[in-house]
Amino acid sequence: MKRALFPGTFDPPTLGHLDIIQRAASICNKLYVGVAENSNKPSQTLFTTLERMAMLQEMTRAMPYVEVVSFSTLVVEFAKQHQIDFLLRGLRAFSDFEYEFRMALTNRHLSGIETVFLMADERVAHISSTLIRELARYHAPLSTFVPKEIALRVAERIAQS
Repeated sequence: MKRALFPGTFDPPTLGHLDIIQRAASICNKLYVGVAENSNKPSQTLFTTLERMAMLQEMTRAMPYVEVVSFSTLVVEFAKQHQIDFLLRGLRAFSDFEYEFRMALTNRHLSGIETVFLMADERVAHISSTLIRELARYHAPLSTFVPKEIALRVAERIAQS
């Protein structure tokens, strides 16, 4: 059984994240979607770790190969503890590649764990969590960027800010 970890902050989770999660089924039997708890920046996230996990669980409810987890260690430490075979990362544009390439090399150096990159589907390649937060601040419609339930949560949270 091939086990993969798709780590990220997912603040909020988007249709781009969902695309990668769905397509991961073709290359692994078990996918951990790892929500990073960033102790250095807790006030910089729109949603708490538990809220982000709940949104991802809702989005992946019909996907038995997915388990949503959180971690507060290095990605490779979590991967070792859970016998992960490879890390999974999505690439939206060439600009993502330089950062992801450095991280993949570092992770492999630290642990021997490989990173597999999936190119984002062209229909969602422009979507990022940062974009969603910015659009929400200006009350732009989010329905083509995130699932409907997530759009409502983002709008409510931004309104509270």
